[in-house]
Amino acid sequence: MVIEPRMRGFICLTAHPVGCEQNVKNQIAYVKSKGEIDGPKRVLVIGASTGFGLASRITSAFGSNASTIGVFFEKPPMEGKTASPGWYNSAAFEKEAHKAGLYAKSINGDAFSKEVKQQTIDMIKSDLGQIDLIIYSLASPVRLHPDTGVLHRSTLKPIGKTFTNKTVDFHTGKVSEVSIEPATEEDIANTVVVMGGEDWSMWIDALKEADVLADGITTIAYSYIGPEVTEAVYRKGTIGRAKDHLEATAFEITEKLKKINGKGYVSVNKALVTQASSAIPVIPLYISLLYKIMKAEGIHEGCIEQIQRLYADRLYTGKPVPTDAEGRIRIDDWEMRSDVQDRIAKLWEDSTTETLVELGDLAGYKQDFLNLFGFGFEGVDYLADVDEMVQVPSIK
Repeated sequence: MVIEPRMRGFICLTAHPVGCEQNVKNQIAYVKSKGEIDGPKRVLVIGASTGFGLASRITSAFGSNASTIGVFFEKPPMEGKTASPGWYNSAAFEKEAHKAGLYAKSINGDAFSKEVKQQTIDMIKSDLGQIDLIIYSLASPVRLHPDTGVLHRSTLKPIGKTFTNKTVDFHTGKVSEVSIEPATEEDIANTVVVMGGEDWSMWIDALKEADVLADGITTIAYSYIGPEVTEAVYRKGTIGRAKDHLEATAFEITEKLKKINGKGYVSVNKALVTQASSAIPVIPLYISLLYKIMKAEGIHEGCIEQIQRLYADRLYTGKPVPTDAEGRIRIDDWEMRSDVQDRIAKLWEDSTTETLVELGDLAGYKQDFLNLFGFGFEGVDYLADVDEMVQVPSIK
């Protein structure tokens, strides 16, 4: 079939298998171009199919020749209906890893469940023995709690009072004002259950009990802080409470892993175009201004550049891992530079539907959004018939 992007609001309903494969190949080429990293050899990535999780799997495999197990929850293809992009990404990753002689297997299922945790443990025991690095990069709006059976939904709301500010519809370029009502206590609690650190901690408990964690194990979860202009809806809102919980969990995990010299970290990463961030009011406008400035300064990074730098310059240097006063790894350092943020604050005031074309990088935002689904890559014939029925080699 010929596959075209079909949009519905902040979601693309189709994904292009050849384009997703090209995306993975481009990321692999970037990691290889930066040289070898003396990093982990047996890696588990929880949330391995898109964004920072996929970039972590690629960097582990093609930067450090690591064996990788990827856990994700993606939609396989059906005749006449494409899979989700993460499915095609994972299929392409496994194909390239196997071609390079690397071990790579995947598990498709609910990472919050006890069953998927057990399946992962069984795979580690039979294939790898133990794990050196665990990346926790889940981004789900809902979580079925494995102990209570309650389905929790996260919300994206300010706390305390209504938040009003500018946003942009990145499809049309229209800048408008948006207001979001404040969260209830229940909203806050649910968001922390879904996006906080409880499940990360449960994974570590299960893996530790099964004795599949190597001495000196490192585990990293990803977070975001961001600027003042987004903090009411992000860092000081419901998601911020969940991120606070996630960051506190890193210290608890380090304590749990003391006997095997293990460490839990949170890495604070840069703002990037993802399906999740595209749905957050205010963020698309912020990112389009940020992209414009960082590209002009020559310091713009996508997921793969961020994670390659995290591994090469922070985690695997042979020296202690540098952290901020709160114990977090900061790889958002270039985004949060005062000169970058001062310019964004000025551009923010001047941004309108008419001026944003000049002030921001809306074209770059749209390009990155399409890329998430395998569209807009050079060298891919989007008019050609393609087979949508691509399978992930290790998933029967």
